[in-house]
Amino acid sequence: MSDLDTGPGTGTRAGADTDAARRRLAHAQAALLGALVAGSPAPEGFDRERLRVQARALAAKRASVVAKVAPELPEILGERYRPAFLSYAHGRPLTGGHRLDALLFVEHLLGSDASLSASLPDPLPEDVRRRLRRWHRERSGPVPPLALRLRRWLDRLRRAVP
Repeated sequence: MSDLDTGPGTGTRAGADTDAARRRLAHAQAALLGALVAGSPAPEGFDRERLRVQARALAAKRASVVAKVAPELPEILGERYRPAFLSYAHGRPLTGGHRLDALLFVEHLLGSDASLSASLPDPLPEDVRRRLRRWHRERSGPVPPLALRLRRWLDRLRRAVP
């Protein structure tokens, strides 16, 4: 084997070095990703302030996408939306897509008795909590209520028309 045969499983020293370098790179990438989206500490050798700025920008972008996927949430929460979402997103990486993120965000809001980890000056008013519960209920079930009502209406119509 020549020194050019460095792929995995070649049995050469160069191949083992390459595998070790890949593992170190994967570990460093995971640490960087954790610092950017999961609130982990900055990896060694990275500027902590720059990572904080980038992490805030990524969380703000995530909040904007969720607001587009679920435009009712900023409407229901008003000026509370962005600080509440950023508080929720800190330490919670996006795992299942933005629609699921919106549902989990509302679950977080409804599960919070305090003022959302001090990100909001006041607890959510009862009318806001009621609207959030309704929003969540309509979207978290297996079939949204409107679709179910429409299907039942169409079934009745089919039975009524010969």
